Amino acid sequence: MSTMSAMNFLRRSDLEKDQFDNLEKHTQWGIEVLEKYIKFVKERAEIESNYAKQLRNLSKKYQTKKNSKEEEESKYTSCKAFQTTLNEMNDYAGQHEVISENMASLITVELTRFVQELKQERKQHFHEGRKAQQHIETCWKQLEASKRRFERDCKEGERAQQYFEKMDADINVTKADVEKARQQAQIRHQMSDDSKGDYSSVLQKFNHEQHEHYFTHIPSIFQKLQDMEEKRIGRMGESLKTYADIDRQVVPIIGKCLDGITKSAESISEKHDSQMVVESFKSGFEPPGDIDFEDFTQSMKRTVSDTSLTKTDSKSDPKVSSKSRNKLWPFIKKNKLMSLLTSPHQPPPPPPSSPSAVPNGPHSPKQQKEPLSHRFNDFMTSKPKMHCFRSLKRGLSLKLGSTPEDFSNLPPEQRRKKLQQKVDELNKDIQKEIDQRDALTKMRDVYTKNPQMGDAASVGQKLVEIGNNIEKLRVEVHKFEGWLAEVEGRLPARNDSSRRQSGLYDTQNIQTVNNCAQDRESPDGSYTEDHSQEPEVKVTPTEFDDDFDDEESLPTIGTCKAIYPFDGENEGTISVAEGEILNVIEEDKGDGWTRIRRNEEEEGYVPTSYIEVYLDKNAKGAMTYI
Repeated sequence: MSTMSAMNFLRRSDLEKDQFDNLEKHTQWGIEVLEKYIKFVKERAEIESNYAKQLRNLSKKYQTKKNSKEEEESKYTSCKAFQTTLNEMNDYAGQHEVISENMASLITVELTRFVQELKQERKQHFHEGRKAQQHIETCWKQLEASKRRFERDCKEGERAQQYFEKMDADINVTKADVEKARQQAQIRHQMSDDSKGDYSSVLQKFNHEQHEHYFTHIPSIFQKLQDMEEKRIGRMGESLKTYADIDRQVVPIIGKCLDGITKSAESISEKHDSQMVVESFKSGFEPPGDIDFEDFTQSMKRTVSDTSLTKTDSKSDPKVSSKSRNKLWPFIKKNKLMSLLTSPHQPPPPPPSSPSAVPNGPHSPKQQKEPLSHRFNDFMTSKPKMHCFRSLKRGLSLKLGSTPEDFSNLPPEQRRKKLQQKVDELNKDIQKEIDQRDALTKMRDVYTKNPQMGDAASVGQKLVEIGNNIEKLRVEVHKFEGWLAEVEGRLPARNDSSRRQSGLYDTQNIQTVNNCAQDRESPDGSYTEDHSQEPEVKVTPTEFDDDFDDEESLPTIGTCKAIYPFDGENEGTISVAEGEILNVIEEDKGDGWTRIRRNEEEEGYVPTSYIEVYLDKNAKGAMTYI
């Protein structure tokens, strides 16, 4: 092999190494691109997951909460449409969760596994390439060694031949030395021939290996690397298509969610919502009648006396004989005022003998108002009446948020709805208790048959408690159904102005005319301010302390007999025993309570339906009803 051939081989070998280095860098870059894409998809999946989570939290944040005011407002079509939008957004969030899950499973996981396989395959191909390079280099080194050995043997044979010829031409050399030189030359010629044969064999082998290396092994390795790279590129293209298909698959469902929102928006009815507002807040009251003409030519009547708190004879003025007199309430004695403010403002309980009868019925309708001149005359001449303070106290309590149990502070229609809602809630509670009782009954039977499973006595004690709860709830339902029946007109309503003269309700409704109840109290029992009739008066607790410390106790206006026992647990009430005789110091003003006294130190309110009242009509402070 010539020197030029050796140089060409070395040049080709270096070029081959450079090509492998370039391919190694390129394939490594391709894998890095694929890993970058995998990282991109992974972050996109996390974004979709977080977005879906935020959408769900947003939808949950604005969902209607149970047992709240929002639940009552959700009956309007606009609110229903908003709730539908929230539900659709929840489904919308679910589709983004699907995107996140599919991207993670179909792209991230699959490509990560493919990258690992690609790295392993790439490593194997470059290992085969390096092995082929090492093999051809080894063959080249063997060829170079055989060539040098053949060259050395040829030179040594030539020198031996020259030495033999020199010895053979010298006459002074013995024949034995010439023969020895001849044999040595023959040996060197044989060694050169052997080296020539070996060199020829190694050269033939190298040429074959070189041909296989450049025409078979290296092209095969390059082809494998090319196939690997094409597979990587193709797989990335398929993954990008999958990436788009994942989004495209949820587009129809997202479109349905948006269509649902549009449909809910189209379902909003302005007329329906406004009509529901009308139905929800209508009071049930009849419109007021015409206002009478006021004749100011009549002289105003004033009672000339030392005090304006004395009571005038109701028969002296026929125009106002049917009206109760107003009270100048800022001038009430301090201890009387405080006792009024602590009097019971809840509706009186029904008598034990007739639990279905509801004493706190709706008030009688208002009578026609008198001219202002007559009212002013009554204001100046009439004795103050405690009923105004009850109305004031009831109105203040309503403003402070203490709603009566029977919702008497509401208009009739609203009261009916509240009572019906309360009855439904109690019935649901009863059904829950019954279901729990049935379950415990089955458990008790199981424990009775199999004592090792549990103690039946403990279950029996729980059943007794549930039975008591059911009984209490049924009593509550009976009470509220009575009030509801009264509002709906199924039972005869008890007139607020009728008085209890015996233990039974009067069948005849006696209409009580009361200026204070008429002007200062709405028909549902709540306190309302009438700015057109009298100015607003504010009272502080200490305003009249120094003026009325020596106030006398109320006089006795009659007696009463308790026909039922009353506990008197509420503040301002007094407990009585059945058959007990007590003094009456203030009769029922239409709210179902009568003020009585047991002795000089003990007095309070009892339900009028629990006592029989015997009024002394000649007593000071007694009222006369017509």
